Amino acid sequence: MGAILSFLSGGAFRAIWGELSTAWSKRQDHKHEIERMKLQGTLDAEQHARNLAAQKQQAELGYKTINVQAEADVSRIETEAWRSAIERMNQPSGIRWVDAWNALIRPAWASVALLLWCWYEFQHMSLNEWVISAFSLDLIAMVAGFYYASRELQKRGK
Repeated sequence: MGAILSFLSGGAFRAIWGELSTAWSKRQDHKHEIERMKLQGTLDAEQHARNLAAQKQQAELGYKTINVQAEADVSRIETEAWRSAIERMNQPSGIRWVDAWNALIRPAWASVALLLWCWYEFQHMSLNEWVISAFSLDLIAMVAGFYYASRELQKRGK
């Protein structure tokens, strides 16, 4: 019996233990490899999602750049059209009565507005005292600001 135990504990036990430990190591390596592949798949999916997001953002930025450029072009065209319309508006037409009417309409309207304002103030005068109302002060300030600003802008060519 001692010989059988010696045989089993010597070579056979070592062989069986070697096979079991090799199988267990292979099983552990296989588990580790599967976990690594799963993690690599997750990392690849996340990298793909980041790449797609970056491409989408680049496309949106390209679209926004095109949109901003188009809006700037439209604004430039509108500004040029406005400038040319203003320049043409101040040029005489060559028809004398039309040019006279255009030259007369603004001063005539200003004169009528001035007369109406004086009539309004005269109607609201109390006991022969002329006290300027808050409305009239606002009106005077607005008209003065308009004419002074208009002259300054004209001097600058605007």
